[in-house]
Amino acid sequence: MLKVVTLMKNRRSSGIPLGVPTLTQKDFTTDQDPRWCPGCGDYSILAQTRRIMPELGIPRENIVFISGIGCSSRFPYYMNTYGFHTIHGRAPTIASGVKMANPDLSVWVITGDGDALSIGGNHFIHLMRRNFDLNVLLFNNRIYGLTKGQYSPTSEQGKSTKSSPFGSLETPFNPISLALSAGATFVARSLDTDPPHLRSIIKYAYEHKGTSFIEIYQNCNIFNDGTFFPYTKKETKADNTVFLEHGEPLIFGLESDKGIQLNNFQPEVTTVSNGTENLIVHDQYAENTTLANFLARMSDMPDMPHPIGIFRSVQHPCYEDLMTDQIASAKQQRGEGDLDALLHSGDTWIVE
Repeated sequence: MLKVVTLMKNRRSSGIPLGVPTLTQKDFTTDQDPRWCPGCGDYSILAQTRRIMPELGIPRENIVFISGIGCSSRFPYYMNTYGFHTIHGRAPTIASGVKMANPDLSVWVITGDGDALSIGGNHFIHLMRRNFDLNVLLFNNRIYGLTKGQYSPTSEQGKSTKSSPFGSLETPFNPISLALSAGATFVARSLDTDPPHLRSIIKYAYEHKGTSFIEIYQNCNIFNDGTFFPYTKKETKADNTVFLEHGEPLIFGLESDKGIQLNNFQPEVTTVSNGTENLIVHDQYAENTTLANFLARMSDMPDMPHPIGIFRSVQHPCYEDLMTDQIASAKQQRGEGDLDALLHSGDTWIVE
């Protein structure tokens, strides 16, 4: 009896509804062996997603993972929930339809830099602006891994690959900047090599009411090994990343002796010994995206650290809620309607 009471108290304190069965990481694991290359960063993302799911307190039958095409898009096979492996770049479209059809579902979109930002670019930006209450995990490895190493929309300019043997001529997309420009209400970045941080960001994304977008730096050790090592390796990470914490100045470095300040509307590195009063103080809840965009563009500057954490988290009405209200209003004005009468109104004909 004592164990049951303790369990109930623990579940209350964690926010998990008492009527939901207690689940574990194992409950979210399928009988399918992940088909990724040994050492791929996708394994870490899968492990952290499985680990955080029981903490959300959602029955498995109320969770849907939807993916497009690519290495990351095998994800639904490895999550013991409902899932849908869709077509290239169209996961946002399918996810939008699922959320409209059943707003009570917890919908997760799994995609990659090629899937989301190339063939799926148009779908991606409109998902961001519509603000469905769902979550997008974008695995960014700056390469097309499934098709064996062509450059992707996030590959750096000059990147030599099978499809750009003399170097890519294209300016890469910045996924964070793109999401912010499209009006995303929750925008964050994490790392495949930082499990505690990744789990916390996934949980924050779930708790956000609206479209949550997470870019995850993910290593493809076969076709683009080491592209993010300056930001993920223990010996270089501290000097090349700055972790975003709401209300805190931007300080980084192995000795926490460096900071970020604005100079003529440009971010620049300064030393903390000069004081912290001029440092940028992070505000993830700012409605205006100016600061978030400053932070996002730092990733494109060779001498600046890459921001890791939540760039923006604001509350806007969700599409499915607006749609439900609109339908209710239309019914109130015009009645329930009659589908049979609609189909047989006006001119009709029979094809024999």
